[in-house]
Amino acid sequence: MTYANRYEGRCAVITGGAGGLGKAAAIRIIAEGGKVVLWDLNAEVLEATATEIGAAGFVALDVSKLDDVSAAAKTSAEVLGKIDILIASAGITGATVPVWEFPVDSWLKVMDINLNGLFYCNREIIPYMLQNGYGRIVNVASVAGKEGNPNASAYSASKAGVIGFTKSLGKELAGKGVIVNALTPATFESPILAQLPQSQVDYMRSKIPMGRLGIVDESAAMVTFMASEECSFTTASVFDTSGGRTTY
Repeated sequence: MTYANRYEGRCAVITGGAGGLGKAAAIRIIAEGGKVVLWDLNAEVLEATATEIGAAGFVALDVSKLDDVSAAAKTSAEVLGKIDILIASAGITGATVPVWEFPVDSWLKVMDINLNGLFYCNREIIPYMLQNGYGRIVNVASVAGKEGNPNASAYSASKAGVIGFTKSLGKELAGKGVIVNALTPATFESPILAQLPQSQVDYMRSKIPMGRLGIVDESAAMVTFMASEECSFTTASVFDTSGGRTTY
């Protein structure tokens, strides 16, 4: 379901926009009258996605590199004319092993992308929002950041960091016209599952009271509410799409 003209005149940057939740949210925003610039690492897939969904533009970059994020924010603001919305959904899972066997390079990479990269994206885009006194930021975390998943310590820790960061930032920006919230989905059908062994996917499904994985469009529907003008009084908060797994 889409809402006609909900995003009329609004301009969004979406990280992890080449697929999964980022792409699904972009499709909704464009269908509802908004303009979108997609960010992702894989330039070839990103260009194909941007063409397919009618994005205003795209930037291929590694969000873990601050200079690249700063340049991408500047380019995106020029393409869009302004930046009203940031949906930060870029992320990786990392290794699936116990802590005492966890490769240090995998730990650092997960933190660099999932937490540091998300911080860079927020840091570099917020000034564009403050210029106009309006903004909506959706930082995509995970139920793993609330409960922790065994054999996924880096991912769980990085997503817990996203939640804490969002709560802090939302309070900083309250009263400035910029709303900041986090999404904590349970596992849903997404390309990121290809990074995990089937045993880990089965474990995560078993923790969901509804007995199934989520559908990407279910989380996209929540994201597009969070990124809209309708979400006007809730900030520094967390929205669940967890099939009943987390209720706090």
